[in-house]
Amino acid sequence: MRDMQDLSGKVALVTGAGGERGIGRAISVRLAQQGADVIVNDIEEVPYADPSSSWGGIREVVHEIEAMGRQAEGILADVSNAAQVDSMVHQVLDRFGHIDILVNNAASRPGPDRVPVVDLEEEAWDTLQRVNLKGTFLCSKAVAREMISRGQGGKIIIISSTAGKQGLARYAAYCTSKFGLIGFTQSLAPELGPFRINVNAICPGLTDTERVVCIASGLAAEGESPEDLRVRMLQQYASAAPLGRVAVNTDIADVAAFLASPKSDYLTGLSIPVAGGRQMN
Repeated sequence: MRDMQDLSGKVALVTGAGGERGIGRAISVRLAQQGADVIVNDIEEVPYADPSSSWGGIREVVHEIEAMGRQAEGILADVSNAAQVDSMVHQVLDRFGHIDILVNNAASRPGPDRVPVVDLEEEAWDTLQRVNLKGTFLCSKAVAREMISRGQGGKIIIISSTAGKQGLARYAAYCTSKFGLIGFTQSLAPELGPFRINVNAICPGLTDTERVVCIASGLAAEGESPEDLRVRMLQQYASAAPLGRVAVNTDIADVAAFLASPKSDYLTGLSIPVAGGRQMN
C-alpha cells in the first residue's frame, strides 16, 4: 500500500525559499524528502545575505534537493510582478509539465513597517500589501488556472501568521496583509473545491528564522541592540507558549507536508496556527 504522505511524481513550487533558516527552505526540503520534485523561488539568490555565512541561497537549496535524488530548479522572480509570475509558471511547466503543489511563502522583509500607524510611511504599507497579498494572489491565480486545466486537482498552501488572527500594536501593515491572506484562503477554497484543489493557510507564531533579526531591527528602541531585543523576543515568546519553546522552520514544514499530501484531501479553507499553544483558533 502506498504511503499516504508519498509525493512521488508530484511537482511543487515554493516561493520565498532562499533563506538559510527560513520556512521556505524547510518546506522545500521536506516536500523533496517525501518524493516531490521542487522548484524554489526567491526575489534574490541570497535574500538575507550575511557576510559571516557561506550560505548560497536558492542555489544551495536546489543542490540539497538534487542530493536526495529529486529534480529541482531555482527561479528568481518578484511574486508581486504579474509578468514575472507568469514567466516563472511557464518555466516550471516547460520543464516539468505540471504543478501539483503551490506553497505561497514569499513575504516582504520586515523592518520599516514596524512603527505606530501615525508614523507608518505609505511606501512601507504598500510594500507589505504588494508582496504578501498581491504576490499570493498572482501566484495562486496563475497556478490554479493550470491545475484546473489539467484536471488532476492540487494543493495550494498559504503562509499567513498568528498576526493574521489577532492584531498587534506596531504591526498594522503586517497584520492587515496576513488577515487578508486568511480571507483570501477562505474565498479561494470554495471556488477551487469543485476542481479537487485544496486551499489552506498555515499561521506560524514567532519562528526562529532570519526574519526575527529584521523584526528586532525595526522594533529596537534608541540605544537598544537589535540582537539583544531578538534574544529577548524569543525568550518571552517561549516562556508564554504552553509548549515552552519558539517554533523552528521544520515545525511549519511538517504541517505543510501534511497539507500537501493525500492525508489532507478532505480539508480546505482552514487557517492552522502553529504556535505552541499561544494561538488556538
